[in-house]
Amino acid sequence: MASKELQAALDAARAAAEILQSLYRRNLAVTLKADRSPVTEADLRAEEAIRQVLRTRFPDHGFYGEETGRHAMQAESVWLVDPLDGTKSFVRDCPFFSTQIALLRAGRLVLGVSCASAYGEMAWAESGGGAFLDGEPIRVSAIADLSSAIVSTGNLRTLAGEAGGWARFGQLIQRVSRIRGYGDFLHYHLLARGSLDAVIESDVNILDIAALVVIVREAGGVFTDLAGGEVGLHTTNVLAANAALHAPLLRAMRDG
Repeated sequence: MASKELQAALDAARAAAEILQSLYRRNLAVTLKADRSPVTEADLRAEEAIRQVLRTRFPDHGFYGEETGRHAMQAESVWLVDPLDGTKSFVRDCPFFSTQIALLRAGRLVLGVSCASAYGEMAWAESGGGAFLDGEPIRVSAIADLSSAIVSTGNLRTLAGEAGGWARFGQLIQRVSRIRGYGDFLHYHLLARGSLDAVIESDVNILDIAALVVIVREAGGVFTDLAGGEVGLHTTNVLAANAALHAPLLRAMRDG
């Protein structure tokens, strides 16, 4: 049975999905933010819809949104929200975008909802309750050796600029079964349901991945940064994998 917080996050994600789908493929005007990332009417309206649902039901929770910033971050429970993760895909009429909603309680990620409306998937998880995709329980794979592993990557710009890191990644590619670049929400959904075995990214924001951290962990996976550290508000790189492969992948990325 979903908690009231999980139900609120699911309802908020559905409210955002309605807005995003109504504006998808509408050739919206794009504005560049200070960090040069794009924002559209869809981003702004979706975040407002999410915030309205969550603040109405949990007025004492903090809120950290991609578009509206940080509010009441000192609260014990803080919502982490990216209303439209994948704006660049959205404006290019590519369906690989999603809404990400997570709950951070006392510094720990405890709830995650990942809604990919155009792709047709909704994943969610709550600490101790398992992970689900479209209502069905999901579990990471049991692949235990690198030679059989499928690894997916996202943005690797920073890793590509690090001579040692890029060389170790190149060596790793030669050791695994297959390398793909599904990116965004998709490769985490695939990881959590056992369709691939690991994800490596070097340029992420916590709002992009917070919900997915909970989903992958509740599906039996391990989710850290590329140094093996805990995911937090300042995390910018990721190693997520099933429990058997995380340690050997971490060694490969750190030591070659």
